[in-house]
Amino acid sequence: MSVTVVVGGFYGDEGKGKIISYLAAADDPAIVARGGAGPNAGHTIRRGDRTYKIRMLPSGFLNPRSQVLVGPGVVVNPAVLLREMEDFGAGGRAFVDYNCGVIEQSHLDADSGSHLGEKIGSTGSGTGPANAARAMRTLRLARDVESLAGVTVDVPGRIHQAIRSGGSVLIEGTQGTFLSLWHGTYPYVTSKDVTASAICADVGVGPTVVDSVVLVLKSFVTRVGTGPLAGELPDEETARRGWSERGTVTGRPRRAAPMDYDLVRRAVMLNGATQIALTKLDVVFPECSGATSYGDLPGAAVSFVEEMERNAGIPVSLIGTGPEESAVIDRRGGP
Repeated sequence: MSVTVVVGGFYGDEGKGKIISYLAAADDPAIVARGGAGPNAGHTIRRGDRTYKIRMLPSGFLNPRSQVLVGPGVVVNPAVLLREMEDFGAGGRAFVDYNCGVIEQSHLDADSGSHLGEKIGSTGSGTGPANAARAMRTLRLARDVESLAGVTVDVPGRIHQAIRSGGSVLIEGTQGTFLSLWHGTYPYVTSKDVTASAICADVGVGPTVVDSVVLVLKSFVTRVGTGPLAGELPDEETARRGWSERGTVTGRPRRAAPMDYDLVRRAVMLNGATQIALTKLDVVFPECSGATSYGDLPGAAVSFVEEMERNAGIPVSLIGTGPEESAVIDRRGGP
């Protein structure tokens, strides 16, 4: 039995979807449970010739043996959720908690204009206004919505039953540490805390049952929308380095900066991280593209990983070397 929490260490877009999907395939957990804010977070997974862009389902849905659950701390858009369940073949094993808040049209309308849309750079998904309504105790819950009647369950109960039965549980976070409402670059943040402790609370898991916290870090730093970004590169330099990207949900270009070890150290501290998943090493070091063995990395890439470990004080246990789910160096068993 193991309980693993996966969270982002920067401003989102670190490659959590790929890492979670890889772990769901490699470790075969009984449950993959999603915490976080809501459908304002998008994850991208590439398997074979197909790319999946998801906003509501947990990123481990490609493992047909895993239940995929959305915890009560997440606000859900029923239309987005049900469409993803159908499109990605997750019916019968994808469920949301009875107490998930529900995004309605009024929340979508409030999110697309005024302060949130114009100053904060909100995604327009309705997540922030819905979480605000939840705090005011006026938000409708999943248990009250007819379209969700067949997919609502007691998510904490299912997770703890799996733990008692000796099954593994993978808990996935959304956004990134410095988009946390408490610990991020306020006011340019999401509508709640998204560090590891909050993600656990979102799905109903206490700290004493967690075995490991995986902090996902990209090999360079990116940020979508407004808010500070130390060391930000001009667009031309970002393009020259091959670091140009777009957000999964909004399609907006991601601003970029080189690795920031001050952010790394603080993210490790705030999340109680025990290991790092370093993604997109192949973007910084193209010669390591597709590598699945640490011994196949060029010297410069090895030095980069070692510098990360020195600064973070914890091991880099997973290394992403390409967009495909399988392009991962897994060092959890050793070098």
